[in-house]
Amino acid sequence: MAATAALAAALCWTLASLLWRRLPTSLGAGQLNLLKNLLAVGLQLPLALGGPWHASPRSLGLLALSGIVGIALGDGLFFAALRRLGTRRTLTLDAGGPAVTALAGMALLGEVPEPAQWLGLALISLAVLLVVRRGSEGPAAFPQERAGIGVMMALGALVCGSAGALLSRAALSEGGATPLQAATVRLAAASLVLLPLLPGLIAPSRRPRPAWPRWPVLLTATLLGTSAGIVLQQTALAGLPGGLAVGLLATAPVMALPLARLDGDRPGLLGVIAALVALAGVSLVVGLLPWRS
Repeated sequence: MAATAALAAALCWTLASLLWRRLPTSLGAGQLNLLKNLLAVGLQLPLALGGPWHASPRSLGLLALSGIVGIALGDGLFFAALRRLGTRRTLTLDAGGPAVTALAGMALLGEVPEPAQWLGLALISLAVLLVVRRGSEGPAAFPQERAGIGVMMALGALVCGSAGALLSRAALSEGGATPLQAATVRLAAASLVLLPLLPGLIAPSRRPRPAWPRWPVLLTATLLGTSAGIVLQQTALAGLPGGLAVGLLATAPVMALPLARLDGDRPGLLGVIAALVALAGVSLVVGLLPWRS
């Protein structure tokens, strides 16, 4: 169930990414992050409040901190890195997330994957690297100083994403909070931190153009990527060690291969090899569950 949730979350993020790239908007990355978070909280809060809450104050605190670190800070750094490095370079650096999370989970939470599962994580990371190397961005496209700042931001996003996942894992392992409640707390905490950006979001001069075609795309992308994606992510983190969950969640770039033609891209032989490598990695990670910890 948890492994299926992780793969479903990756698929949701893949589909949402296609929609985000087509969204006509004049908003900055931080403002767009705040807008999608607020929409997701508004959609999820009535459902989250409809059931009993048994989470301890410590668990809620860990989830809130996870949202601040992983969503507000991590997503902001990731978007900033994308603008400075481009998609391929940013995803290349981000491919180390599963290994970093697995090592940190082993040190902090005592979660030890099996040796073959380590191999599965390595294969998934390799598949992501193969996918992003298909890009055609040339090194001359980015000044050295800008690229250096972008690398620092991408590495910061990796650390924040891994830390956010581990904080969620620690909170969910205590029980009490459902995945929906955990996702809502994380998004609400991230929105609260980003609230200083709200005046720029509602200023007339900053409203996206055109207005009416934007909202169906925005709502669909939010439902898929921010609401369903994060709820499924929390489901995966509740049932899997952090490193294995992040490894399965990292398959999103590989899942985008069948949809590449929608962006005018052709995966080619390297894309097929990447898909097969990812399939082998996922098979090793999922096929050996349950794991020892």
